[in-house]
Amino acid sequence: MTSATAFWTVAAGHGELRRETLPPPGADEVLVQTLASGISRGTEASVFAGRVPQAMYQTMRAPMMAGEFPYPVKYGYAAVGQIEDGTRVFALHPHQDRFIAPRAMCLAVPDAVPTSRAVLAANMETALNIVWDAAPLAGERMMVIGAGVVGLLTAALLARIPAAQVTVTDIDAARAPIAQSFGCGFALPQDAPADQELIVHASGSEAGLQLALRCAGFEARIIEASWFADRMPALPLGAAFHPNRLRLISSQVGSIATAMRGRRTHGQRLALALSLLDDARFDTMLEPPIDFAALPQAMPRLLQGGLCHVVTYRSL
Repeated sequence: MTSATAFWTVAAGHGELRRETLPPPGADEVLVQTLASGISRGTEASVFAGRVPQAMYQTMRAPMMAGEFPYPVKYGYAAVGQIEDGTRVFALHPHQDRFIAPRAMCLAVPDAVPTSRAVLAANMETALNIVWDAAPLAGERMMVIGAGVVGLLTAALLARIPAAQVTVTDIDAARAPIAQSFGCGFALPQDAPADQELIVHASGSEAGLQLALRCAGFEARIIEASWFADRMPALPLGAAFHPNRLRLISSQVGSIATAMRGRRTHGQRLALALSLLDDARFDTMLEPPIDFAALPQAMPRLLQGGLCHVVTYRSL
């Protein structure tokens, strides 16, 4: 039997480390020694604050979470670790120093992708699904609203479309160099370009979605990639929404985008996301590491800002 320590949200805004005993791995399972995990701020902030709507309890369950919403709950889905044969793997597992997981759910991390960058895999999988939902066209005017991790990863993928004109819009001008490193333009909200043909909204704010509607051109597609949890944003659908024949399309990573459904499995999509991380420019999205032992005290601060916070592990 092997002991393990996991991070649990035990009340709104409060977390603690809990010990548990792991059974021996089954025939189709592996023991993973965690090297790093990533904090997905948007979703984990809602979980940590106890803001998951009751109607979404089943939908919002992560693949290997434990407990029940609102709390106590062991939540997270960006763990990188090492299995017995030395292979580094990525798994959709909560923050925990070692864990048992189905072998099929542990995907090998490419040698060219460092451990810290590999924690972005779940967010890259989301960005990939957004791009599949968006169906971008060569030469389109595109805008991504919200320069968080998912927004920047999505912009980086859209910038690879031939002749695409991609603008990242955010209230934080400090994100401009990151966007520009991927070949994107950058604008503050008041300077956001009009007549955009494809807009991805990833700011998680009512103001961001309203901006998307204002900047959309005729028959533009607006991909809503944010999750508002229990909030109810007000939208100006009585303005140009109908005359411009705008399309507001939801994108959610739990289901493979329609265009690729039946053609790619969830595992294949995640493996592709891992391979796309073979680019050192993505390291600019990683915040300084935090030790797992300090996570209960640090989590409230980490969820307030920054890009991808990386949790590192050592024996406790």
